[in-house]
Amino acid sequence: MCRSIKTLRPPVLPEEATEEEIRAAALQYVRKVSGFRAPAAHNREVFEQAVEAIAVATAELLGGLEVRGGARTPAATPATPGGA
Repeated sequence: MCRSIKTLRPPVLPEEATEEEIRAAALQYVRKVSGFRAPAAHNREVFEQAVEAIAVATAELLGGLEVRGGARTPAATPATPGGA
């Protein structure tokens, strides 16, 4: 497990994870799995696509989780390229 990836759900975080936090976790995951801190030019597109796909999947996961003893978290908006 990447030690720099933190838990992004309540009650660990006081509020919902931001798009920036979700993207940072996705980036750390892709770096760990690929073995590259920064991709070479010929791998940049596939690297960024992987980060985006993982960020979207993470937002969907967090939006659907139910915290035991708590209310269901509001649906997260999937992250979009460029933070828009």
